[in-house]
Amino acid sequence: MSENSVKEINDLIKIVSKLPGLGPKSAKRIVLKLINNKENLVKPLAKTLVEVYKNVTRCNVCGNLKSINSNCMCSTKKYNQICVVENIADMWVIESTGIYKGHYHVLGGTLPAFENKNIQNGLLIDSLVTRVKKNSVKEVILATSASVEGETTAHYISDSLKDTKVKITRLAKGVPVGGEIEFLDDGTLFSAFKNRSPIINE
Repeated sequence: MSENSVKEINDLIKIVSKLPGLGPKSAKRIVLKLINNKENLVKPLAKTLVEVYKNVTRCNVCGNLKSINSNCMCSTKKYNQICVVENIADMWVIESTGIYKGHYHVLGGTLPAFENKNIQNGLLIDSLVTRVKKNSVKEVILATSASVEGETTAHYISDSLKDTKVKITRLAKGVPVGGEIEFLDDGTLFSAFKNRSPIINE
C-alpha cells in the first residue's frame, strides 16, 4: 500500500493543511500523530469538534464567540468602554497582554478601500453604534490594523459615531519598541512623525 492510497487520510491531510501556519508536511505529521493515537486524540477531538459545530456561534451584537446555551458577555453587564478589533485573533492578542480589561467589539473584517461603504459587507458596525447609544459608552478605542482597509474602516466608524458624542481614540502607530530607524518602512516613519508626542521635563 503506497503512502497516500487511503482516501480518508488524504482528505484529512487536505483539511488540516488549510489551517493557519500549516502546510502539507506539517499536516501529514499531525494526521499520523492522530491516527497513531485514535483513542486518546481522534475520539475526543471528533467529539469536541461536533460540540463546537453544534453549540458555538458568533454573537450578532458584539461579534465575539458564545455558546448557544448562554448569554454573551456583552449582554450581562453595563460598560463604558469598547475596544473595536477586526477579528477574534486580534482580541485574543490584546487580551493576552493584560493591557486592556474592558469590553470588545469584533467587526468580522474590514471595509474595502475603494468600494461603496454603504455596503458594510456583514461587518458589525451598526450594532456598534447601537451598543454605544444603549450603554452610554464613554470611549470607543479603534484597534483596527494600519493597512489601507483598516484605516478606511476606522474612518467610517468614526463618521458613524459622530452623532453619539462618544470619545473616539485610535491606537498609536509609529516606531516599535526595539525598532531601529534604518529598518523602518516609509509608512511607519511617517506615522511616527505624525503621532509624535512631547517630552515633559520634570
